[in-house]
Amino acid sequence: MSILHGFGKAADQADSGAAIRVGDKSLTESEETRFGLILVIFMRCLAVLWIFQGLAQWGAVLMPGESVFEHMTTAWGAAVIFFAVLDLVAAVGLWLATPWGGVLWLLAATSQIFVALAMRNFFSTLWIGADVLLILIYFVLTWLADRPRGYTRVNPRKS
Repeated sequence: MSILHGFGKAADQADSGAAIRVGDKSLTESEETRFGLILVIFMRCLAVLWIFQGLAQWGAVLMPGESVFEHMTTAWGAAVIFFAVLDLVAAVGLWLATPWGGVLWLLAATSQIFVALAMRNFFSTLWIGADVLLILIYFVLTWLADRPRGYTRVNPRKS
């Protein structure tokens, strides 16, 4: 019984609410929360865009006016199926704001860039620029949302 009693004293001495604080946020915590919220909103907007892309790829497979796979090369057909599956799975992960969703989306976006460069007319060159811009925005928002607490810029000129 004395073991349990001693355990209770140690638990009473520790700050039981240290992990969860309601209110009383410092400026850096509110900035982290703000950038985290912006990142989640950005990921959800990307999720909607990637759902439309995935459904467009599935539309090419399931609802063609004529047999699509008879008129395209094997590489082209494989790319359609690859993006039909990957875009929708990445969109789900983005919507849930999970780390694996971001990774799958980065895989899908970089794959789109490489496929657009390798196979002309699969994705437009404008889409390459959009993918690069979205990737840069994602990295910047991820960095801003994950900065350590108390991060301050150091100005080397002021000593």
